[in-house]
Amino acid sequence: MDLGLKGKRTLVTGSTAGIGFATARALAAEGASVTVNGRTQARVDSAVDALVREFPGASITGITADLSSSEGCAALIGQLPEIDVLVNNLGIYEAKSFEQISDEDWIRFFEINVLSGIRLSRHYVQGMRSRNWGRIVFVSSESGLQIPAEMIHYGMTKTAQIAVARGLAETLAGTGVTVNSVLPGPTASEAVGGFVAQMAAKRGVDIATVEREFFTTVRPSSLLQRFATPDEVAAMIVYTCSVQASATTGAALRVDGGVVRAIA
Repeated sequence: MDLGLKGKRTLVTGSTAGIGFATARALAAEGASVTVNGRTQARVDSAVDALVREFPGASITGITADLSSSEGCAALIGQLPEIDVLVNNLGIYEAKSFEQISDEDWIRFFEINVLSGIRLSRHYVQGMRSRNWGRIVFVSSESGLQIPAEMIHYGMTKTAQIAVARGLAETLAGTGVTVNSVLPGPTASEAVGGFVAQMAAKRGVDIATVEREFFTTVRPSSLLQRFATPDEVAAMIVYTCSVQASATTGAALRVDGGVVRAIA
């Protein structure tokens, strides 16, 4: 299937590793013009170099910008004023008991996970609307539907992303611009992989044992019963960005391995 993304100008935030990098890679494979984003020049350069090596001749650029602030978002926009596809992938998470989550933690998580996407979408949607074509995707999580007790502040931001995506889609009714959220389940991202390996080493067991126990005790409702790969999640994101997904908007699309039991 031709996804119709050849030559489309795309930006994936937080894309030097994990789901973000896999998404940038899949977009490049479709012939899109891809901008990678990260907080450090070294990480951005490494990601761009890897993509250029795999896709010689492709249009791959990188922008180093910390999107946790309005200044960082403005700096990125200044270097990339117009795009056709925006993937709001940037996000952080941590396990912390509710009583230990400070005001600063709540604000930091909201700034990074929610406001970064709002700020960028607010700018880029104007051009998309004027051209009557565009795609905005918020990478949320199944944790936005099933709030994890061990990181309520994270779950709150993921629910907020779903709400923002739906609300923004409502304002674009009848246009060629779509807005959706994609909800991954437990995924073998760089951070998760490192954590699982660390736990396995600490306990003197193999990684497969830790993964099996995680799905037995922490996410027992998973039908996949394993971590999804970043590429599996990216496939959903990139389809959602495509010309072929023109009838999909205002949706919360689950690629959660069946963790969420609700049918709707």
